[in-house]
Amino acid sequence: MNAQLDPAHDTHATADTGVRVRFRVYRYKAGDRAGHFDEFSLEVAPETTVLDALVAIRTRLDPSLVLRHSCFHASCGTCGMRVNDTEVMACVTKILDLGSATVKVEPIANGALLGDLATDMVDFYARLAAIGRPLIRESEWLPSSIVPEGIEAYNRFESCIECGLCTSACPIVATDPRYIGPAALAAACRAVEEPRGLDPGAIMGLVDDQQGAWRCHAAFECTEACPSAVDPAGAIMALRRRAASGRLRSLIGGRHA
Repeated sequence: MNAQLDPAHDTHATADTGVRVRFRVYRYKAGDRAGHFDEFSLEVAPETTVLDALVAIRTRLDPSLVLRHSCFHASCGTCGMRVNDTEVMACVTKILDLGSATVKVEPIANGALLGDLATDMVDFYARLAAIGRPLIRESEWLPSSIVPEGIEAYNRFESCIECGLCTSACPIVATDPRYIGPAALAAACRAVEEPRGLDPGAIMGLVDDQQGAWRCHAAFECTEACPSAVDPAGAIMALRRRAASGRLRSLIGGRHA
């Protein structure tokens, strides 16, 4: 079925625009021995995003396509995926900005695949839960959180949208399933700086470990992939400095005991 769209008035139109792009979309269903790519041809407009195109493919060309999405404006994190081998939010990635006649779309890496472009996030959330407190999004600030007099503005430690792009981009997560991962370490950094009833010492005991902050190889791919400027790599480096300072204080204290 071909939807009736007017590209002159709908900037996200994907029909009758005259700009045709080929899509190579990763496909996988439970029970398949391996995944494969299906190809689709679609016309796109200047403002058409990867998510717009995928929804159009599912609506008009293949209703069996599995993908996750919700808000369409990069605040929910559900449409994170790999486009032309780069981790992006599909809802804000414009197709024509990619500068490619062929767009390859794959699910995020380093997670169990549910189907096609949908990855099971259970392991990702389990790593966050180990820290003891979920991350706080900007949208979840309470109305009572009034900026005190004399302070220009609050500086949030992070605005993680739990998209999983950092763990997808991380080369260590790809090779070591025991590594706690950049999102959880960013959460740990925030919890240590702002405990709110948690035990910073216990959190540091968790992350000051060979499978914690010290497992990172400082590739900074996680920070590069993050769509919300969380800077998980910077948080990991901060945890390392804190851990090293703690060890030094203990060493000096032991000598003077």
